[in-house]
Amino acid sequence: MSKPDLRLAACALLSLSPFAVQANSLNLDQQVVTATRTTTPLVAIASSSVITRDDIERTQASTVPDVLRGLAGVQIVSNGGRGKSTSLYLRGSTEKQVLVLIDGIKVGSATSGAAALQDIPLALVERIEVVRGPRSSLYGSEALGGVIQVFTRRGAGQGFKPYLALGAGSRSSYSGSAGLAGGGDNGWFSLGVSSEDTDGINARAYRPSAPKAYEADADGYRNLSGSLRGGYRFGNGLELDGSWLQSSIHSDQDLRSSSGKSGRYGYADGEQQVLGGRARFSPLEPWAVTLQAGHSEERTDNFRDDDFYSRFDTERDSLGWQNDFRLTEDQLLTLGYDYQQDRIDTSDDYAEDSRDNHGYYAQYQLRLGRHGLSAGLRRDDNQQFGQHDTGNLGWSYDLSDSLTLSAAYGTAFRAPTFNDLYYPASASTAGNPDLQPEESENYELGLRGLAGWGEWSVSAFENQIDDLIVWAGRSPMRPENVESARIRGLESMVRSQVADWDLAATLTLLDPQDRSAENHGHQLARRAKRTFNLDADRRFGDFGVGATLFAASQRFDDASNDEDSRLPGYALVDLRGEYHIDAEWQVQAKVSNLFDRDYETAQTYEQPGRAFYLTLRYQAL
Repeated sequence: MSKPDLRLAACALLSLSPFAVQANSLNLDQQVVTATRTTTPLVAIASSSVITRDDIERTQASTVPDVLRGLAGVQIVSNGGRGKSTSLYLRGSTEKQVLVLIDGIKVGSATSGAAALQDIPLALVERIEVVRGPRSSLYGSEALGGVIQVFTRRGAGQGFKPYLALGAGSRSSYSGSAGLAGGGDNGWFSLGVSSEDTDGINARAYRPSAPKAYEADADGYRNLSGSLRGGYRFGNGLELDGSWLQSSIHSDQDLRSSSGKSGRYGYADGEQQVLGGRARFSPLEPWAVTLQAGHSEERTDNFRDDDFYSRFDTERDSLGWQNDFRLTEDQLLTLGYDYQQDRIDTSDDYAEDSRDNHGYYAQYQLRLGRHGLSAGLRRDDNQQFGQHDTGNLGWSYDLSDSLTLSAAYGTAFRAPTFNDLYYPASASTAGNPDLQPEESENYELGLRGLAGWGEWSVSAFENQIDDLIVWAGRSPMRPENVESARIRGLESMVRSQVADWDLAATLTLLDPQDRSAENHGHQLARRAKRTFNLDADRRFGDFGVGATLFAASQRFDDASNDEDSRLPGYALVDLRGEYHIDAEWQVQAKVSNLFDRDYETAQTYEQPGRAFYLTLRYQAL
């Protein structure tokens, strides 16, 4: 494992965690800090969801994509089961257009442009926040479709509290996690490790067009991870927080060529590391300063034909300086500066291997009677493509104590990746250094409410994206700013209790339309127009039972929408149960894909059939 810069590591020790908000999933009163980058948001205009540690354990989800799948606006595409390349679409935006943070630090590959959500150890996660809609005015590039922030486990309370989980299931799947968390009057800490090992499934289906490419084997996956988080609040008001997360993975892959002569016995060995920290203090009573430093890296070595094939290592260093000015009790002004440097080291020869970005942002929040207002502006100055400006404007109005109307407008962009710009030229592929960032305009109208029977929300939105970067052509294939898209949608969420059953449902209606000249009016690839999720849970004393129904309509695997690229819709049912032996010990059991449904989210890539899993958990009180 490479060592991050020592100066950065020293900065990372000075930190504050502003993310101590406790909320239940779909709780409309929650304050989502990711939406505003402030610890105490004055207004809650953004469409957002929170997944807590209790939600993770209740649903018995095993991966971050699994636990995100049921949220409104989220679609998951997997290339072959556990640990394989997984894409997340948020409101129809691709994984490259969704910003991912871990404990406030931006993560993801500078070459591919995507974050490996499938490799984040869910056992070490405390909470996940999902904010829908553009947030480039606060975070810069990639926050075009929204932001997903993962928070690692954080100690709280008094004393030491160990936890433990052991699991086993189908396909020789085994998992284990253990940790120690706690704190005192002013300090907190959490230390954890997790491990996972599975034989997996055969990732690639048999293709009649390429029979010699078929590999009739199970493609396994291993993940070993560790995390550390701690902080302290001094008597003078200074608060420090630091966090570290690392995962080492091994993933078998089906890469055999159509001739069957190369690409055999493929696998990838990789590491991900995130190191971050914050320091927060108040020079004056209405002025709060947050200093943040972070380092993230993603390293992948690829092997095939019993030999080394390629290496892709990317690193990102970041610094942040944020100033929150409490102008009055109902007004908050935020001024900030972000610095980011991306570096790559690959087995291929790229024309450029590093770039810097400077970001300057301002945000104003106002609460005036029943009205809420949020406005923001940001300028990014990138070494590659120069300056880019984005902004947002949001308004909310409390029609009553239990009903709120909101409207928002925002612009966003996504910068080209190193692969887009500098991929080494060959007979088949080449980068394009003249690419410009993708740009978008987003409009949204929302309504949310509380009632005696539960809570609900509905949002309508339209996202217009221009200068889409698409790899096209032949000899070589190269990226171009040639396409545009218009994505319209309606999202609804409801939560209630009926006959002692806790029910939570989401429904997303999406019109992801390709607006390019060649495929005008076609459905954007790999996006379903309709998704539905229903969770039902009930307690019977020490016993608990639950079920999840997830359904998605048909989609197409490419922009042409040809019949042979059609992926049929599908519905999945999961069952779960648990027994509390006492206040600290519990046993859980789960059956996923109960009816053993065959389906694909990416053409020719298999998805897991019926599987069983048993888990023993311990959490000290």
